[in-house]
Amino acid sequence: LLSGRETGGPSNMEDDAKLKFRQQLLSINDNLGAGDVAALKFLCTDFLSCRKLEGVKSGIDLFDHLIDEGFLSAEEPFLLAELLYKINRPLLFETLGYTSKKVQECLPEKGRVSPYRQMLFELAENTTNRTMKEIIFLLQDKLPKRSTAPLCEEADKCTYDGRSPLDLLTLLEKQSLLREEDLVILEKACKTVSHNLLRVIDRYKKAKGEKFRIFILSAMTYIMQGHERYLCVSKFLELTDQLDCFQEYFNLRGQDLSNIESCGCKLFSFLQKKIYKMDGPHRGFCLVINNVKFKRSERKGSQKDAEELERVFTWLGLDVITYPDQTSEQIIEIMEIWQRLQDHKDRNCFICCILSHGESGAIHGTDEKPVSIRRIMSYFTAKNCPQLAGKPKLFFIQACQGVKVQQPVSVEVDAQVIDPPPMQQQSVSLLESIPEDADFLLGLATVDGCVAIRHIVQGTWYIQALCSKLRLLVPRGEDILSILEDVNEEVATRDNGEGVKQMPQPAYTLRGKVIFPVPSDPPPS
Repeated sequence: LLSGRETGGPSNMEDDAKLKFRQQLLSINDNLGAGDVAALKFLCTDFLSCRKLEGVKSGIDLFDHLIDEGFLSAEEPFLLAELLYKINRPLLFETLGYTSKKVQECLPEKGRVSPYRQMLFELAENTTNRTMKEIIFLLQDKLPKRSTAPLCEEADKCTYDGRSPLDLLTLLEKQSLLREEDLVILEKACKTVSHNLLRVIDRYKKAKGEKFRIFILSAMTYIMQGHERYLCVSKFLELTDQLDCFQEYFNLRGQDLSNIESCGCKLFSFLQKKIYKMDGPHRGFCLVINNVKFKRSERKGSQKDAEELERVFTWLGLDVITYPDQTSEQIIEIMEIWQRLQDHKDRNCFICCILSHGESGAIHGTDEKPVSIRRIMSYFTAKNCPQLAGKPKLFFIQACQGVKVQQPVSVEVDAQVIDPPPMQQQSVSLLESIPEDADFLLGLATVDGCVAIRHIVQGTWYIQALCSKLRLLVPRGEDILSILEDVNEEVATRDNGEGVKQMPQPAYTLRGKVIFPVPSDPPPS
């Protein structure tokens, strides 16, 4: 028996490894809900047959098929790590020896889930019950008659008439109404019922265009000038004339692509777009001024905003410093201190978040005296703070910009109710709040003259949406302006049930894209 173990040692070691791997799969399966299994099945659609997927009722069923097809093994478990990463189950893929950072590093070389499949999965994840109902209504004539038996076993997921969003997308693909090269029906439906879903599709199409951009860069780096450059562009346009994503990505829709000089200039102009450097060892400082206690009022719920900002920007690699309850003079002193800081020269950016009451073009200190937003930002111009010259400076202001007050139950506004002045308050243009200097972004919670909504328990609509979208979209490589578009959409569609609405407003003098590097840790919950 002993000699047998000696001669068969390597084989036994291999068997032990396989057994350990099977044990890991069992453990993962035990922690998967019905919704997780349905999501994993959908992500495997491109490399497992429909017949096999239809028979999958558990994680074990799916793992068996992946092993049989050679996609998964004890020696190469990455596909499962990728799938669990896509459905945001970090604790499960860590049992396979992978961290979020390691998965991200391996995806370009080993990733199997297509961008198209990821886009559809993201659509499903962002589809509400109401939106689902509306999409089915729009596509009713194109879908087969509803089955009386439920198509979905996900009791905890969004469903309508027994169908989950993943079921609906799968059905559209089976009916050949949805394909990677044909998103027309899906786009029309999303355009009608949800701009948020439409933006998911737009981001996917934009990413497809980015592949063309990379191809051009690699193919044209050696071409410097003259006819030779435009000859290369001409050949490229001949190849891409029929590709919608190329024409849309470079804004060439409806243009005569035979005009090589015009298209070539547009092409090379695009390639020269700047992206701010954000990959240094020190990202930057983030100030959070959180004014809660005023002379005659208290901004309940603001502490939740401050804590959320600290979690998210720390996750993004910034050093966060919070200043609670600052008077107008103290706010100015803080700006003067950070204006003179020499450590900015080793940082990529600067961020300042102010949570307070406010009025048109200004925020209030706890002494209820206004401080001009323009004055606050002017401390960090290239002239006044040369250490930040050429670096993005982002300011997010959660404060009312007017005195119109509508105060339903459990909702307050970030404007103080003070005796009305004898003359109407003068409105300040948003552009007037930004210094006449490059590299600034100002994100205001509301348009000029209007209130900004704050829930006394859940925090403000704007800051909560900002933090939520940063967690969601930074890992997808979105730039800050694209993220703020999604913030606008989320806040604008909110309603407290009593007619209270809000519309955020960004303004900027940025000269390029601000893209935060994807953190190695999962987003804070």
